Amino acid sequence: MLRRLFVRDFVIVDSLELDFDGGFGTLTGETGAGKSILIDALSLALGERGDAALVRVDCSRAEIAAEFDLEKVGAGDTAIAWLRANDYEADDTLLLRRVVDAGGRSRAYINGLPTTLGQLREIGELLVDIHGQHAHLSLLKPDSQRRLFDAQAGLSDIAREVAARHHDWRSLHEARLQAAGDVEAMRRERDLLDWQVRELAALACDPAQWAEDNAEHRRLSHAVSLIEGVEAALALIEENGAATELVDQAVGKLGHLVDHDPALREPAELLDGARIQLSEAAHALSRYRERLELDPARLSDLEARIEAVMAAARKHRVAPEELADTLASLQARLDELQAAADPEALAAKEAAALAHYRGVAAKLTKGRAKAAKELGKAVTDAMQQLAMAGGRFEVALEPLDAPAVFGMETIEFRVAANAGQPPRALAKTASGGELSRIGLAIQVIASSASDAPTLIFDEVDVGIGGGVAEIVGRLLKQLGRDRQVLCVTHLPQVAAQADWQWSIAKETQAGVTLSQVTPLDAAGRIDEIARMLGGVKITETTRQHAREMLGL
Repeated sequence: MLRRLFVRDFVIVDSLELDFDGGFGTLTGETGAGKSILIDALSLALGERGDAALVRVDCSRAEIAAEFDLEKVGAGDTAIAWLRANDYEADDTLLLRRVVDAGGRSRAYINGLPTTLGQLREIGELLVDIHGQHAHLSLLKPDSQRRLFDAQAGLSDIAREVAARHHDWRSLHEARLQAAGDVEAMRRERDLLDWQVRELAALACDPAQWAEDNAEHRRLSHAVSLIEGVEAALALIEENGAATELVDQAVGKLGHLVDHDPALREPAELLDGARIQLSEAAHALSRYRERLELDPARLSDLEARIEAVMAAARKHRVAPEELADTLASLQARLDELQAAADPEALAAKEAAALAHYRGVAAKLTKGRAKAAKELGKAVTDAMQQLAMAGGRFEVALEPLDAPAVFGMETIEFRVAANAGQPPRALAKTASGGELSRIGLAIQVIASSASDAPTLIFDEVDVGIGGGVAEIVGRLLKQLGRDRQVLCVTHLPQVAAQADWQWSIAKETQAGVTLSQVTPLDAAGRIDEIARMLGGVKITETTRQHAREMLGL
């Protein structure tokens, strides 16, 4: 569960450190006070994208850190297993940290170690499930309905596999059509590629061979100067009066003097070492000279080869070192065209890919059919509590004639708002208030199926009031019995059901507007609920009503 949130220089927050409790908690306050800013800050720590606009004015960076107590996750050791699998320290406490500077650059950390946004999102999805304030509006879009339904049913992975298999089949289908429609153009391209592949293969030029050829060419083209230089060096080392003899004489001079003064031992040893090194250098130069010889024929062959490689590199507009990669690319394309030249083989591959797609899609269809009945019944039951008695919700699966990237059926949410009415498309029949209630019911049901130990609802109760709002509060409180639930709300009926409550308000300090968070005690909750009930002026009547709602 979320234990602590630290926010610094984020939008209109200068510095906040908040300690969270379990159960059901609410954030309340006037519109624009910054309630949702805290949710945005937590989202940033969980891997959402950020930019420079999130950094408070005149500050160098924004920083958010979220601490989680994994001992009380309640969903098994999933998060700890993820941490160990990704080589992070795993104990009872997890710290996620995010820094965004004024230039928009972002850094992320898990338990103090640098990480990627992708990894931050992965671990974040295991810990927190956030439902936004406009989530119910997405229910009007077929794509959103399908994604929400698959996610709630735990079918997202197989849906992605269906999309991948559809892509494989579609690629082969288009390749077969292209091969059948432009045979002559493909033949010409195949002939050209075959000639280019044979030409590059004959060169047999890879980066290592190219470097070796150039080194040998340099050696042969400078063979005369190399021979003369080596022989001159050997003469200086070995001939009478040369370096070796002079060093030998110096070693002999010092050898008998060391006994008289030990201070001469070090220079004597250095000279002795120099004599040995000179001897080894002379042997190495002699061996080199024996191997080195003039070879005009080999030099001519190398020059011809280097020129051929350079010409091929210019033709293909690459560096000589890249010719091997070019050959591999041309060969791959030639293989594709040769495969396309066999219509029967291509058709067989397409048929196999389509069969694979249909097999996976059939599993998805079976899972959707089962989940549709379960979600329809669960949402219908919830509608009865949300002032939609007699209403009915169902998930309609309509088969498709042709394969689609999302499966072999469309998904449509349908609702009958009143008893005796046939269900119709949600986008065409539900009013704003009904849509809010149905959306909330779906989110609460989806949250019940989620393994995330912390659930956050950001003003999902918009468009709801009266007795329905009280029922919504009860539903959230019920969720809070098994996990941590945090709700941003403007409804006193919802706030009054909470186990704990914070008030968010704006304050002006030295001409700067900042957001402040105040944990409320029993008296503070009475005043805050009274404000939510009665507006600007709080009377004893509204306070009494607040006490009644809080059960005090």
